Amino acid sequence: MKRIESIDVARGFNIILMIIFNYSVTLAYFGVLPTTSNYLYWFVFPRLIAGAFIFLSGMAAFASYSSNSVSFSERYFTRGLRLTVFALLITAFTYVFVPERAILFGILHFFALTSFIVPFFIKYERLNMALGLLLIISGAYISQLESPDPSLLWLGLPPAGMSTFDYFPLLPWLGVLLLGVYPGKFLLNTASSIHFGSRAAGLAGLLGASGKHSLLIYLIHQPVLVLVLLAAGYRFG
Repeated sequence: MKRIESIDVARGFNIILMIIFNYSVTLAYFGVLPTTSNYLYWFVFPRLIAGAFIFLSGMAAFASYSSNSVSFSERYFTRGLRLTVFALLITAFTYVFVPERAILFGILHFFALTSFIVPFFIKYERLNMALGLLLIISGAYISQLESPDPSLLWLGLPPAGMSTFDYFPLLPWLGVLLLGVYPGKFLLNTASSIHFGSRAAGLAGLLGASGKHSLLIYLIHQPVLVLVLLAAGYRFG
């Protein structure tokens, strides 16, 4: 599939914002930075970053489907298997080293699961818009609830008292993904026509490269910082 530069640039920009936030969480955990109660930064900011990234992933899914609809399901099934392996590794790592805040269903788990789900919805147009809105509304409602059964946390019903570094359940975030799929055919033409001038070419190239390799960056950015902190004498817990 031919990549769309502006989508990669937008992803790259989101990756940088994600690194800034995740590093601040890690530095606060190790006591390097003070923990504040700034609601906009600690609650709203990460959800805006993730929402934009998930929406762009919906657009990218539609672009992939448009380029080769025949093999789309197979490609996304393979993608889902690969992401599942990485997601389980993250769960295992956090469960061993920070069990009190282990990542049981983070954004990588979300993308792994939706890789198996999206092929069933990708061909529907207005239905994705309606379903996406419905899932977001449903997710906003059930996020106020707690479940005695921890096996439902992937859906959006976490057990009481759950604490985790990363949590992106199917509801409402699948709705955001489907909202990205629906306008994909309209926005992709616009995105494809965006070209960056010579003054912005260097920055666009850097951001675009980050967007292309967003999975790799996501996987290594935290271990790099943690290893530096451990080498500097900081310890878990």
